[in-house]
Amino acid sequence: MVKRGKDNDSDGKRPDGGDSKVVPFPTKPDVPDADVREAASRASQEISAENKSKADVPRPRRVPGSAPPREPPPAPAPLENEFTFKMRSRFGDAILETTIDRKQAIALIEPAAAREIAEWFRDGERFDMLVDLTAVDWPRREKRFDVVWNLYSLSRNERFRLKAHVYEAQHVPSMVPVWVAAEWLERECFDLFGIVFAGHPDLRRILLPDEWHGHPLRKDYDILRQDTEWVRENLGIESGQ
Repeated sequence: MVKRGKDNDSDGKRPDGGDSKVVPFPTKPDVPDADVREAASRASQEISAENKSKADVPRPRRVPGSAPPREPPPAPAPLENEFTFKMRSRFGDAILETTIDRKQAIALIEPAAAREIAEWFRDGERFDMLVDLTAVDWPRREKRFDVVWNLYSLSRNERFRLKAHVYEAQHVPSMVPVWVAAEWLERECFDLFGIVFAGHPDLRRILLPDEWHGHPLRKDYDILRQDTEWVRENLGIESGQ
C-alpha cells in the first residue's frame, strides 16, 4: 500500500524516484498525403465524366398510347360438369349455354324460364343470396340487353351467374318472389336501362325523378345530355351541359 504523506507529495517525482512528468500522446503529423489526394481527385473526375456521359444520352420519351398492348383475356370456355348436367336434365332447352369465364360459371337461359330456374337454384341448390342484378346494353344486337343475376351460396361457398338475352321491349320475370333483395335492384335496372320486370310490386325509378325522360345507361343516351326541360322546370336553371 502506498502511504499518503511527504513521500507522495506532488513534487514532480514518483515515490520510486522517477520523473512523473506526463509525456503527450504522439499524433500523426498534419501533413497531406500527396499521393492519396491525387488518387481521390482522379477518381472524382472519372465519376463526373461518367455521369456527364450518361446525362448526354437522350432518354426515350413516353408517348401516350405507346405502351405495349395487354393480352386479351381468355375467351369463355364451354362448361360441362355434374352441376350443368343437372340443370340441363331439369330445364332442357331453357338452358341455352353453359360456360366458364375467368373462373366464373355462367348459364345463358331463356328469359321466360328465369324465375323457375331461380327457384331451383335457391331451394334445390342453396343459392340463397342474390348478390347483384344488372344489365348490359348491346344496341346493335337484335336482343339488345343482357340481364344478369349474380348468385351466391353461403353453405356451398360458390358463385354462379345467370344471364338472359332480351329484346328492348321484352318483359323479364321479377325475382322479388325469390329473393327480396331484387326489389331495389330491379328498380335500379328499370331506372337506368328501361327494362321492365313483370310482377314487380313497385316498379318505378329509384335514382332519377319519376318525370325524367330517358335511361342514362343505354348506349344511345348521350353522356352530356340531360333532361333540360325537367332541370329548367324543377331547378329553375338552364342545364350546364
